[in-house]
Amino acid sequence: VNLERALRSGDRLGGHIVNGHVDGVGEVVSKTKSGGSFIFRFSLPEELAKYVVEKGSVAVDGVSLTVNSAEGNEFTVNIIPFTLAETTFGGLGPGSRVNIECDIIAKYVEKLSTGTRGNNSIYQPSDD
Repeated sequence: VNLERALRSGDRLGGHIVNGHVDGVGEVVSKTKSGGSFIFRFSLPEELAKYVVEKGSVAVDGVSLTVNSAEGNEFTVNIIPFTLAETTFGGLGPGSRVNIECDIIAKYVEKLSTGTRGNNSIYQPSDD
């Protein structure tokens, strides 16, 4: 797993929010050289696939990444040489298991848009 300092209050948010909470375990499907970088294809649990979208964000083993493509329960990311050298990605290959953390904003949007029942709900669906 990869670690970095937490964002401090007042710092500029330049990426996506990573909490460090694992949503599920995925697997490296393929690792393909593309120019100076590598394209990694990962599979993830079916129930998490809805949170991973093209050009969206996902954390793999604690590294915040931009999704190149997403189809079914698989997605691809581009790993540049710096990331490959400074993280555990250099040692990953097909069959390697990885921790997946989905975008927290996507999870909040889903919860708020589907509503919750009970007295504490801020969302009250109309009868229309």
